[in-house]
Amino acid sequence: MPEYKFIKFEIREGVANIIFDRPKHNVFNIEMLNELNSVLEGLTKDAEIKCVVFRAEGPSWCAGVDVGDHKPELVDQMISTFNRVFELTDRIEVPTIAAVQGACLGGGMEAAIACDIIVASKKAVFGQPEIKLGFFPPYAAIRLPQLVGPAKAIEICTTGKIYTADDARMMGFVSRVAEDDKFASEVDSYVKEICACSPLIIRLNKRAVKQNMGKDFSRSINDVSDLFLNTLMKTEDTLEGIKSFYEKRKPAWKNR
Repeated sequence: MPEYKFIKFEIREGVANIIFDRPKHNVFNIEMLNELNSVLEGLTKDAEIKCVVFRAEGPSWCAGVDVGDHKPELVDQMISTFNRVFELTDRIEVPTIAAVQGACLGGGMEAAIACDIIVASKKAVFGQPEIKLGFFPPYAAIRLPQLVGPAKAIEICTTGKIYTADDARMMGFVSRVAEDDKFASEVDSYVKEICACSPLIIRLNKRAVKQNMGKDFSRSINDVSDLFLNTLMKTEDTLEGIKSFYEKRKPAWKNR
């Protein structure tokens, strides 16, 4: 496994853990984004994992993207490298979880909302303060309207306001808020719920949601029924799930 300077990476019991580790506040720079893309490339091809968790060392999850990388001579490279993070995260077929403690700002918040689920500690804070430096957040401008609606997305982007974890949960882009002393166990509990299931069936559940977003109802119900009848029902793990239910035992998943 490659050695990385600004991230840590491990796969344990079906869980891929990506840990930001660029003191003091895990601010992304181009080198760190390249390391992240290297890891994400491999995860898009891994059929054995059950979920991916983005964690962080230190007081902040990620406080943004290095302002120095916004200079005219670097900004093209920074944007293309950062966009690749979003493209690869979107291609991962299992749930992606941002386990956010501390500051999650600017490009950090964009990376978090690119995940399927955000679990936040009580002390976490969120915001897109780019406007205060004369920028706008490109990915957030696309993603936030899907999560909180256009009115709230415009508020977040044009005020640069900082929001508490509870604010973010009420807006709908944070799934769960945990007390600081219970944060790690809450994340682990969330992950454990997912990992009790078959990797294949986890992927099919996520596909059922994502492939039907934005379609009209008639097409959606036909496509999701086709996925259910002609893919899901032909897997060994679905048949094992039915069999284990009647036999009153835990299923023995085969990932096929």
